[in-house]
Amino acid sequence: MTKKRRSQHWYGKLDKDGFIHRSWMKNQGFPDHAFDGRPIIGICNTWSELTPCNSGLRDLAEGVKRGVWEAGGFPVEFPVMSLGETQMKPTAMLFRNLLAMDVEESIRAYGIDGVVLLGGCDKTTPGQLMGAASVDLPAIVVSSGPMLNGKYRGQDIGSGTDVWKFSEAVRAGEMTLQDFMNAESGMSRSAGVCMTMGTASTMASLVEAMGMSLPTNAALPAVDARRMALAHLTGKRIVEMVDEDLKPSDILTKEAFENAILANAAVGGSTNAVVHLLALAGRVGIDLTLKDFEIGSDIPLLVNCMPSGQYLMEDFCYAGGVPVVLNELKPFLRPAKTVLNKDISAHYEGAECFNRDVIRSFNDPVKPAAGLRVLRGNLAPNGAIVKPSAATDALLETEAVAHVFESIEDMKANIDRDDLPVTPETILVLKGCGPKGYPGMPEVGNMPIPAKLVKDGVRDMIRISDARMSGTAFGTVILHVSPEAQAGGTLALVKTGDRIRVSASKGALELLVDQVELDARRAAWQPDAPHYTRGYAKLYIDHVLQADQGADLDFLVGKDTRLVTRESH
Repeated sequence: MTKKRRSQHWYGKLDKDGFIHRSWMKNQGFPDHAFDGRPIIGICNTWSELTPCNSGLRDLAEGVKRGVWEAGGFPVEFPVMSLGETQMKPTAMLFRNLLAMDVEESIRAYGIDGVVLLGGCDKTTPGQLMGAASVDLPAIVVSSGPMLNGKYRGQDIGSGTDVWKFSEAVRAGEMTLQDFMNAESGMSRSAGVCMTMGTASTMASLVEAMGMSLPTNAALPAVDARRMALAHLTGKRIVEMVDEDLKPSDILTKEAFENAILANAAVGGSTNAVVHLLALAGRVGIDLTLKDFEIGSDIPLLVNCMPSGQYLMEDFCYAGGVPVVLNELKPFLRPAKTVLNKDISAHYEGAECFNRDVIRSFNDPVKPAAGLRVLRGNLAPNGAIVKPSAATDALLETEAVAHVFESIEDMKANIDRDDLPVTPETILVLKGCGPKGYPGMPEVGNMPIPAKLVKDGVRDMIRISDARMSGTAFGTVILHVSPEAQAGGTLALVKTGDRIRVSASKGALELLVDQVELDARRAAWQPDAPHYTRGYAKLYIDHVLQADQGADLDFLVGKDTRLVTRESH
């Protein structure tokens, strides 16, 4: 060993401090030779019974440990905050940055040489990556994997996507409440994340496309024995990465982010990938902006998975998964190093597709030019986004009258009114749901269709907000309007009756109100009182960046790789 390992600053000292660090660890039964200078590998686990998507991670941690021991390392598992997307209020996104702080400070404070990130549910993967990137020790991801396909009356049903469909069907009188309740039991049949191409499976796919996990990580079902084998191989690989000093900064290059953007378009990935990739880029010092996401706008949709297609992640796995998609993207991918210490091409070399209806070729896509579109204009000076693959094509070029909801409470109280003055052409606008305003930028951008229109068969309308939407959701939904209403963006000034122009082809989002009137409205505008005045939520409101900057906290941008030298005793 030519270089003193980081962990030896804790466990290699023959003094009082070394005695303390080693002795208390030995109460778990570790022998002397475990502290002989071998790599100490942290297993950063977001397992929690309150995060159902991550409920299998306790078992996967054992697989990682097997691989670490096999490779001559010393595995130590530690918990961090777990973010249950379906369980937390007001939104798990409020706490993504808190998880990132937890991960960063845990890695920095403890005597480890490398880390395996065990995540899955939507915000856990980006939060863990953000924290690990800010310390920049060798790191690799193992995702929890998707659930098995949902089943109802002999048909496959998908997490989230079919919830939205069934809910609207109940509101329209097309599905009974009892049938709705019956479907609930068949939706989530195993451990794992949403089996649609929601945010969790999107982020797992992008982690693989960026080279931060081993190949096939994204799509193997959570309960598939091959995922346990992958965890074992990951444990083995992280020990090798420590010996190679292969760090996130070596892998998370601008080219890797561009590959992720291309992959997101091809898989029909979540709009949430935008804020997560922007935040992660800020941690590693990569200049990534909304403009960079436009490189994916002409990439066709290749993966026929809900919400943009027909199938589910289990089918995607059996068809060949992300390696097949990357092989299709081969002419567009940038050279980029991965956790294998090889170019990204090693992740898809020899990939073979076993179902061309699930993973299409470039010559026969699900939809052409389906990547995310960035919209700009006086209504979104710093940008907004829309997902054409999940939208109604005819609505992507529209000029119409707005109906405004001033808050989420206003929307919920009025959306089902029989006398709500809306038509199928009306553009619904929701304010107060951005990073500062809610706070936390919740997944409420895909507002319900007004009840009186649902009953008439309307299933999509243009909806505009400063919120996000679930990766499992669909519709012509314009999201992440920046600056948000609470920060004084133009969105705050929109009134019912104003006309708005939307053009996805031109990347335009315009409020058709003259500047004199807008100036008068701005002079009279006051922000809402904050919903929280203490604790982490206040810290978040005071320091959160806008959506176009990834909604990280301003003081967390960047990294600090210094070794902590001061002892606790």
